[in-house]
Amino acid sequence: MKRKHKILITIYAILLLSALSYCILVNFLVSAALVPSFMKQLEAFGRITEESYAAQVQTSDIQLNRQLALNETLEWLEATNSQTISTVSDDGYFLVAKQFYMLEDDEPNHLWAIVLHGYTGWKEEMYPFAYWYYKEGYQVIVPDLRCQGESEGDFIGMGWTDHYDCNLWIDYILTQDADARIVIHGQSMGAATALMMTGDAALSDHVAAVISDCAYTDAYSMFGDKVTEWFYLPAFPLVDSARIALLLRGGYDLADASALNAVAKSNTPTLFIHGASDAMISSDMSQDLYAAATCPKELLIIEGAGHAQAQDKDPAAYYGAIQDFLQEYVGNDDSKNAPYSLK
Repeated sequence: MKRKHKILITIYAILLLSALSYCILVNFLVSAALVPSFMKQLEAFGRITEESYAAQVQTSDIQLNRQLALNETLEWLEATNSQTISTVSDDGYFLVAKQFYMLEDDEPNHLWAIVLHGYTGWKEEMYPFAYWYYKEGYQVIVPDLRCQGESEGDFIGMGWTDHYDCNLWIDYILTQDADARIVIHGQSMGAATALMMTGDAALSDHVAAVISDCAYTDAYSMFGDKVTEWFYLPAFPLVDSARIALLLRGGYDLADASALNAVAKSNTPTLFIHGASDAMISSDMSQDLYAAATCPKELLIIEGAGHAQAQDKDPAAYYGAIQDFLQEYVGNDDSKNAPYSLK
């Protein structure tokens, strides 16, 4: 009996230790994927960064166009009118954005753009897009999404918590301009955020169009892919366990962060853009999103572009498509052929 008792104690101890180890692993993965400050402490972070860079398309035209865009943007930043603005999320986080605004004596046209960065990004990397919209006559808001840049947060929202946060920037715009016509332009996770906004019945009718650049279909799939790609671990059952851990620690369900479900309920005109050579988020995802979308829509695939490189691979095609799309669905005060209409 004593021997059997010892065996049972040993089995229970092993099971308890295994369960504890599994919980530690799951929480480690959640932090490693969704807490930037924790990511930077990991040796794997450097390897992942290098692999991500190596997966990009490294051609001279992309590098040249990128540098030209940066040079023009830096010159614009020195002369333009801007201010830092802030708000507080519904769950108490301090959120920061940069606003690029027109002078008071400029004739108002009620055009506004919200430009959203990607996963582990920051607002400054989106300033070239802000510059383009500014040249087109838009006032521009460029936020740091929660837990990134200057904005507070415990976990990256993968588009879900962010799509609620971004409604606060819409509220801000409407306090400045009650007749605002708003475009939301997102890249990567920022694009997924914009798409999730379109699936929300509470989205303001002042949002006239969305530009979705290299969005993923859903965070659940992306998390599973990265667990395998970055840490060489099986997606099942780790992703489902991570869902529980994130729900307890971060207050949201990873499975809710689905741009695919959102576009199936959307009536916001949306232009889907993706690089054909994207090794981080397959262009198949934008094609799936386009197929599922119930809104007025267009799809542009840029050959030879990697992740978030479409604007640098073929700036004329990229910005030309956006310009045509916005002319059709947003218009401007000087355009008689492209009248604006609410959703």
